[in-house]
Amino acid sequence: MTTEQLIDQIHLKNSFLCIGLDVDLNKIPNHFLLLEDPIFEFNKAIIEATHDLCVAYKPNTAFYEAYGVKGWLSLQKTIAYLNEKYPEIFTIADAKRGDIGNTSTMYANAFFEELNFDSITVAPYMGKDSIEPFLEFDNKHTILLALTSNTGAFDFQTNKYEEIELYKRVILTSQTWRNAHNLMYVIGATKAEFLLEVRKLAPSSFLLVPGVGAQGGSLKEVCQFGLNKQVGLLINSSRAILYASKGFDFAEKARMEALQVQGEMKEILLDYLK
Repeated sequence: MTTEQLIDQIHLKNSFLCIGLDVDLNKIPNHFLLLEDPIFEFNKAIIEATHDLCVAYKPNTAFYEAYGVKGWLSLQKTIAYLNEKYPEIFTIADAKRGDIGNTSTMYANAFFEELNFDSITVAPYMGKDSIEPFLEFDNKHTILLALTSNTGAFDFQTNKYEEIELYKRVILTSQTWRNAHNLMYVIGATKAEFLLEVRKLAPSSFLLVPGVGAQGGSLKEVCQFGLNKQVGLLINSSRAILYASKGFDFAEKARMEALQVQGEMKEILLDYLK
């Protein structure tokens, strides 16, 4: 998917909602556990209930790897279902990969070619030769961890290195890498006040923002500091939508949660873009 196509979807749906498909078998309705592939069937039900309200889905691969081969098959079936039925929706492999060049090439092939995701989250610690293999793919996006939503982010990411905070150095340096136009950045919603600084460094980049809702991030604050002329934000919500109910009404409740967020986004967009 091109950036332009993603922007078109945002305006069409009045939404920049990304739903995290982070399935925990201990939290889904019990009747799914009787099925052959409970993870995929749960994902499919959530997708059917919310696909018109969001522009992206983001499976965190840890929630699939935890179940071994069966989990990987569930992930493969989920992304294949999305690509076939809703190709207009942006897909994110939340895999946080990052390794030396040859290994990164294999990771890129796995997620971009074999699984056919539109994007992947990547850790920048090992530098450009660990990231550039992901950037080689046309119309595929590499989402670089810049400033994350966890409390441990302050251990390193905001410390100064040569008079500039590390997260700023990551953003500035990454923009010099080959095919940097394929980059997006992860900025945690719990760090909303930092978004003004991020926008100075990456004014036109898309930002994937986790941490709204269950982790305490504010949608209004994120939008106040992070919106750009192309909207430029993907706001992720996982638990609040997936686990709105553990009963047979789980899909209806998930839709209600997604609809509430989409409604807030619509109001924000109408006010911001008028």
